[in-house]
Amino acid sequence: MDIEKRLLQGDKRACARLISLFENENKKAIDIVKRNYSKTGNAHVIGITGPPGGGKSTLTDKLAKELRRRGKKVGIIAVDPTSPFSGGAILGDRIRMSDLALDSEVFIRSMGTRGYLGGLSKATQGAVKILDIFGMDYIFVETVGVGQSEVDIVKTADTVVMVMVPGLGDDIQAIKAGVMEIGDVFAVNKSDLHGADKTAREIQTVLDFSSKDRRVPVVKVTARLNEGISDLLDEIISHMKYMKESGEINIRRKKNARTEIISMVERELLNIIMARATENNLLETITNDVASRKLDPYSAKDEILSILEK
Repeated sequence: MDIEKRLLQGDKRACARLISLFENENKKAIDIVKRNYSKTGNAHVIGITGPPGGGKSTLTDKLAKELRRRGKKVGIIAVDPTSPFSGGAILGDRIRMSDLALDSEVFIRSMGTRGYLGGLSKATQGAVKILDIFGMDYIFVETVGVGQSEVDIVKTADTVVMVMVPGLGDDIQAIKAGVMEIGDVFAVNKSDLHGADKTAREIQTVLDFSSKDRRVPVVKVTARLNEGISDLLDEIISHMKYMKESGEINIRRKKNARTEIISMVERELLNIIMARATENNLLETITNDVASRKLDPYSAKDEILSILEK
């Protein structure tokens, strides 16, 4: 049976295969997403981000299980660092969430960053669309956890959950101008550790100085013990309710659509320019001229861009 029909009938293997094809920029996969794009926009896309070692995978696992208890279909895209040898995801969240993977109403996919900056895989947005078409109610996107470049998650998610841990101290102040600003809900994980209350207060103090219309909630959780998970999920759902009632969801999704379009156009233009620039060794010649100071890089840029006029 055709992979598109199988996808629409709820075949997990077809979904997995289509995401793999999309990762490899297969034209058939892209055409399937094009034809079914009108079926997207129904899932609540939740970004799980934060510093490394915060327990993002365990938290995602527990949130997904809570959603399943509430009868919802869940997709999980876990973006991991890429192996320099195989090109695949190093950590492989399907191992860490092995019991969830057996659930027919849960789809888990580990994706390597493949050198793509921003904490996300280049194909993440495509995978989100495929899972949306597949009929998932909630889609989690768990990022690599690489610091300030995590801000890319806001270009994909409806709700961004920032995961922090006790003992960050001055680090909260240090990162407040970066990733702190993108969080819609904050989770202080490992709250059974000393200093959890202090960390939560510090985060709330920083957030109270933000320009957001809605007060950002800070929820203490201990994912390992499944404590506070239901409260955190309620805050995530409450945020989506606020986004819909205020009309903010339309503004965010329109902004994200614009960013995605521009990003794709930039990539395509770069591919076209670089292909033409390498055909007649122009790029190599210009590079040598700039390196030897015969030509400045600004004029070099103009010369390469003039390729588009020919």
